[in-house]
Amino acid sequence: MPKPRGRSASDAGTDGPVTVGTFETLRDEGEHFVHVQQFQRAIDSFTKALEMKAGDKTCLVTRSKCHLMLGNSAAALADAEVALEHEEVGKGKDIRALNMKAEALYQKGDFESALVYFHQGNKLRPELQEFRLGIQKSQEAINNSIGKPDSVKLDASGDLSFFYRHDEKQKQQQKSTYSKPSQPVQKKQEEKSRLKPQDDGTSKTTKQLLGELYNDREFLEKLYDSLTTSGGKEEAGNTDRYIKNRTVDGLEYLTRRADFWRQQKPMYARARDRRRQQKQQQSAQSHGGEQDPMQYILQRLEEIDEAQANGKYEVSLHKCQKTLDKVELWGADRIKNKPALVANLYSCMGNAHLEMGKFKHALEYHNKDLSIGQNDGIEEAESRALDNLGRTKARMGKYDDAIVLWEKKLPRSKSALESTWLFHEIGRCHLELGQNNEAKDFGEKSLAAAQEADDRGWQLHATVLIAQAEVKCQELQAAADSFDRALEIAEELKDSSAQTAIKKALEEVNNRIVQGVQDGGEEDDPMDGGRKSSASNLSNNSQKKKDHKDKKDKDNNHGKKKGHEKDEENNHGKKKGHKKDEDNNHGKKKGHEKKDKDEKDNQAAIKS
Repeated sequence: MPKPRGRSASDAGTDGPVTVGTFETLRDEGEHFVHVQQFQRAIDSFTKALEMKAGDKTCLVTRSKCHLMLGNSAAALADAEVALEHEEVGKGKDIRALNMKAEALYQKGDFESALVYFHQGNKLRPELQEFRLGIQKSQEAINNSIGKPDSVKLDASGDLSFFYRHDEKQKQQQKSTYSKPSQPVQKKQEEKSRLKPQDDGTSKTTKQLLGELYNDREFLEKLYDSLTTSGGKEEAGNTDRYIKNRTVDGLEYLTRRADFWRQQKPMYARARDRRRQQKQQQSAQSHGGEQDPMQYILQRLEEIDEAQANGKYEVSLHKCQKTLDKVELWGADRIKNKPALVANLYSCMGNAHLEMGKFKHALEYHNKDLSIGQNDGIEEAESRALDNLGRTKARMGKYDDAIVLWEKKLPRSKSALESTWLFHEIGRCHLELGQNNEAKDFGEKSLAAAQEADDRGWQLHATVLIAQAEVKCQELQAAADSFDRALEIAEELKDSSAQTAIKKALEEVNNRIVQGVQDGGEEDDPMDGGRKSSASNLSNNSQKKKDHKDKKDKDNNHGKKKGHEKDEENNHGKKKGHKKDEDNNHGKKKGHEKKDKDEKDNQAAIKS
């Protein structure tokens, strides 16, 4: 494993000066340890980085994640709360810190508070899947713990004296046991703190909660017992003590997991689920042995998404068609929201055909999705279909149609990030159509939305689009400034491919500014052949247009030459016209000589 940057691996255990890296070095070192799943070492690096720059959100959020991976939900919650306290003016709450706080509360077993923060995050960023899944699992954990609200009946009966006596007993114990311990007592307490954790539940309950991990727990307990009863020399005792500490770490982690799973899904909830499952199996047998329709559909949708994510579009099409046939057989009484499910399947089939290059079939299924959304009032399906139809039209080169479809989707945009993407794609279409001013306008709208969403990646795409439009509009100095801003963002994001493409385009624009080239025809885009947004997949036809124009000019010049020869043969008597043609040719020759002289002067100026 490579040595950590900024510190020597041999510094541990020495009394010499320790080489402390810069803040950026320690932060990058921590991120590397997170990548290789060495979370404790990552925590150490982030802690030292925070000593140099207190309140850094990235370090706090990532360290909170490391604490959560190690099962320390209290420390994870503390880091997330500190990150939320350091809010920048005008930017609102940090989404990453909000998500980590909700996850930490969930791992602590405070499902109600976790649900509150998951809802807050979902309201701010509804497109993120983490918050939707958090809401779902929090609600499920609450229902498992206390059941549905209509199943709970509260009354004023009952004797609460037991709880009062229990509270008084705990208060008396706290008062009687409080004292300032001396140094030997503290040492003794430290030794006792590493004792094997005791499980509150029975072995049968713990076995059901841990499942396969129960065998690991038994092994660790036997290892701890063998180390406790064994004796030896002092060196062997130190080794045994180290192993015992690691064993206790594992046992404590498993105990915390068992406690969490006991809160998340108590034993009575598990028994209730078993009874419910038995009823469902009996109901399925009464319907001819079929499984629950909703469970079947959700499982198939997950398989379809996984197949498309892995590029297996033929497999996903087969699964879609098979699932669609099943859904059509079941009635509305057995399937809730049947039109929405059918529309979702049509959308998946359209996306598969689109990625396979079968645009006609893609349009067919996306139009079916749109039709269901409009007829049944399903806004999500309608918005999704407009999006996919626009992408299909753009891939087909029908940019006018794509613009119309995406402009219909704009009012349905639910977030600034979605608006950023739409403005950018509409601008790309205008650029492909040669409507350069419109392309620049939509690029500026995309940039404003990206700044509102605080997404640096889309700020880069929007800035490049603005620069390309400015080149087409002959605003070379403005284009150079835009490329400079785009290069700064690309360097900040450490996007090497974008940096290479932007530097090349910026160099060409600067050369044209210095040389003072002013072509009358259509200008080439310096970013052609460079990096474009992967979402657009739009092709640039400017070179073909330029070649066609050059060929046409060449044919016109050839025709003029023939016409001139014909005039000389038929109009020998018209000396005045012939003299005028000679004067024009003489003027053109002088113009060429002057142009050659200007080019030499420019080259000499550049060299100087």
